[in-house]
Amino acid sequence: MQGIFATTADAILMPFFDTMPVTMVEQVEISPGVFVDAGALVVSFSRSSGPGGQNVNKLSTKADLRLDVQALDGVLSKSAILRLRTLARNRINRDDFLLLSSQEFRTQEANKSAALDKLAELVATARIEPKPRRPTRPSKGSKRRRLESKKRRAVIKSGRGSVAESE
Repeated sequence: MQGIFATTADAILMPFFDTMPVTMVEQVEISPGVFVDAGALVVSFSRSSGPGGQNVNKLSTKADLRLDVQALDGVLSKSAILRLRTLARNRINRDDFLLLSSQEFRTQEANKSAALDKLAELVATARIEPKPRRPTRPSKGSKRRRLESKKRRAVIKSGRGSVAESE
């Protein structure tokens, strides 16, 4: 049995690991307190557009970030996901992926962190529950002032009519 394992510690721990299901999926924090599976987040790099000379023409520094919105189902509440879909409606494609890109900086790492910052800001904004609007009624004083101003304007406008000639 010793020949199968690399060390004696492996031989001791192996029966323990055989009984436990191993489902260790790497989690990525996309916003404070919001973790998503690393497989749902894909970052790719391409060439930036615009002026910049050799750096733009030769290096792939633009970061394109893709997030599977369905991966947020258990992470965010249903209402927060709806708010996220509303906030980023032009950035979500038919396959239900949120697409963000950044090409502001000259390095891949800086553009990747900028795209992740954009994602964190979107998720943080979507998590904020809007305050419910309480309908209010105008006060008696405001109604009175509004009607008085309307009467003043009516008098001013009625004075603008054609003048009758008296002979």
